[in-house]
Amino acid sequence: MRRVVATLMPLQPLRAAGHEVIVVDGGSTDGTLALALPLVDRAFVAPAGRATQMNAGAAVASGDVLLFLHADSRLPHDGIPAIVNGMAKKAGRRWGRFDVTIAGAPRLLVLVAAMMNARSRLTGIATGDQGIFVQRVLFETVGGYPDQALMEDVELSRRLKRAAGTPLCLAERIVTSGRRWEREGTWRTTSAMWGIRFAYWRGADPALLATRYRTSAPAPSVTLQVFAKEPLPGRVKTRLATSLGADEAAAHYVRLVERTLATAAAARSAGVVDQVELWGTPDVTAPAFTAWAGRFGVALKAQTGCDLGARMRHALHSALRDGSHSLLIGTDCPALDVAYLAQAVAALEECDAVFGPAEDGGYVLVGLARAVDAFSGIPWSSADTMAATRTKLEARHIRWHELPTLWDVDSPADLARWQTLSAVPGD
Repeated sequence: MRRVVATLMPLQPLRAAGHEVIVVDGGSTDGTLALALPLVDRAFVAPAGRATQMNAGAAVASGDVLLFLHADSRLPHDGIPAIVNGMAKKAGRRWGRFDVTIAGAPRLLVLVAAMMNARSRLTGIATGDQGIFVQRVLFETVGGYPDQALMEDVELSRRLKRAAGTPLCLAERIVTSGRRWEREGTWRTTSAMWGIRFAYWRGADPALLATRYRTSAPAPSVTLQVFAKEPLPGRVKTRLATSLGADEAAAHYVRLVERTLATAAAARSAGVVDQVELWGTPDVTAPAFTAWAGRFGVALKAQTGCDLGARMRHALHSALRDGSHSLLIGTDCPALDVAYLAQAVAALEECDAVFGPAEDGGYVLVGLARAVDAFSGIPWSSADTMAATRTKLEARHIRWHELPTLWDVDSPADLARWQTLSAVPGD
């Protein structure tokens, strides 16, 4: 289970109330473990695989009841009381699960979730997306999660049902990701999952089913979008211009743009991203833009929208409509490198969105795996930009990941910092 900020932050009140929170990472390379350590009771790495990781977490847990939560699912605020009260009222119910809501744009996801919940009540079989909880003694009695590549949740449910009867089906809802349904189509995904379940019921090898599950659709491409302004003196780097003059400030801006485009081209050459787009304003046909597009081999597009949020949303969603994950960066952050972009790409495999916070309260990078609205009503160019964005993400149940905080070049002090960075050999 890869830990994401959107999953762990709502669990902090539970931890404060004395409930133990454990994260088991499967060897991710996006800094998940470092981010998780200060937010949970225990965090460590185990061999990749849901069954292996969940068994590892259970082995070190100290509670009498275990709750298994996937990183792409969010527990309802009253989830723990619902478990405690439900197991107390329903004597003999020693394990159970929640109802589920699938987050996503397609309206059919409401029907898909209803079918999942109804099927679970009818069959007494739970899935990992529904947040399986179980008494520790019972979990150990059935041998924990089976060591198999797929359908480990279905097999665990079968064993628990044989040992202790039907599950406690809570009406409180876990919110889980609908990204796969959005990416591959609602009915196509649903039919594929039901087909895999049927094949497992017929006795198919879980390892072969896991391969089928992973390869049912190719991984989406990644489009890197660079937002830039025409380098007109007096129109760019205005804070620098007050002390350096408009012409010198514009010259520094050109250096920043070209450094950013060189980083983007290097990321494309390394296979981190698949295509690079330069989004210009106000006049995308200006000589500077056409020269940059030719020099760095990038597609040239015009920014459209009444404010920065609208322009960002238009650009990001244009890539999503083409079936690509989208990353958008500005040109003011010389510390942003290929490795940072690789972390962002990795995060989009697990989350709906990724952000690279800036020291000034904004952000230097934003990426989307699906079309979400995180940009309307945000105070741009403000110390509260990232904070307001977090609030909107939480309110809309959007799962996001935050990369390490970087800095922009806006002031003479920032410029001096950049010059120091540029003096480092190999930079």
